[in-house]
Amino acid sequence: MKRIVSLGLAAALAFAAPVFAQQPAAAPAAPASAVKANPADVASVDAIVAALYDVISGPAGQPRDWNRMRSLFAPEGGLRAVAQRPDGSIVTRHMSVEDYISRNSPAFEKMAFFEREAARSSEQFGQIVHVFSTYESRHEPKGEPFQRGINSIQLYNDGQRWWIASVLWRGADDKLKLPERYLKNN
Repeated sequence: MKRIVSLGLAAALAFAAPVFAQQPAAAPAAPASAVKANPADVASVDAIVAALYDVISGPAGQPRDWNRMRSLFAPEGGLRAVAQRPDGSIVTRHMSVEDYISRNSPAFEKMAFFEREAARSSEQFGQIVHVFSTYESRHEPKGEPFQRGINSIQLYNDGQRWWIASVLWRGADDKLKLPERYLKNN
């Protein structure tokens, strides 16, 4: 199977299949600010990162709780995939949360996708946190990973809860291996 990247195949779909951009969102779109978060999901950095991985994971055909995903992100939050084209050029694709949902819902209907955090390093200054989260993507919950890479997650706390401001990710490949320091927690 071709190399597929993190967070629900978004980069592969975003770069390779423009038809998915035409698909409607699987769940009715609600403004992020209108979706109430589960307080347990946003109480800590650990909780919100776990909720992010949990919400995108599941068996084929299982609807994801897209309102839960919306509730994790700041209203202006987004996602960005980094990939290398066959010609060697590096490209990025920015997605709003709604873009991510519409691009990935059709794939999740056909394919199981489970992603987990394998290791993490974090830095914090006041109310902002940067998490470098090494991910492993699988087709079965306990199966062998078909993809590894880094999710760079930026978060902030507004005094009430944690919010995801952005997620930027890049999958490892034959030319870009994960350094040892990203395979263990710090």
